[in-house]
Amino acid sequence: MQLAKLHSLLADETRLRLLHLLLQGPLCVCHFQDILDAPQVKISKHLGLLRASGLVTNRRHKNWVIYELAEKPSGAIQAQLHALTQTAKTEPVFQRDLKRLHKVSNQAGEIISACCS
Repeated sequence: MQLAKLHSLLADETRLRLLHLLLQGPLCVCHFQDILDAPQVKISKHLGLLRASGLVTNRRHKNWVIYELAEKPSGAIQAQLHALTQTAKTEPVFQRDLKRLHKVSNQAGEIISACCS
């Protein structure tokens, strides 16, 4: 992927939040909706862009669509994900997302295990 295209793709807060959550592990669209408090259409649109670029992959499990980071990202992508991880440690929106992720995980542990494993 060209560097300019990668930066353009990452120049959106929603996509950065999605990627940050995927750094924690695979998730389905319904979990992104709960965590980001956003409609399914918005989440799916952004996940579709990330998938089309090769940053994430998806698979079906029963009624769920599970997303995860693509295996073996390029060096440029790895560098950007590392920078995202470091920045997210001090940004409140990312910290809130992690708290919501843990809450969703605790409330629906069996569902997450079933759909994301």
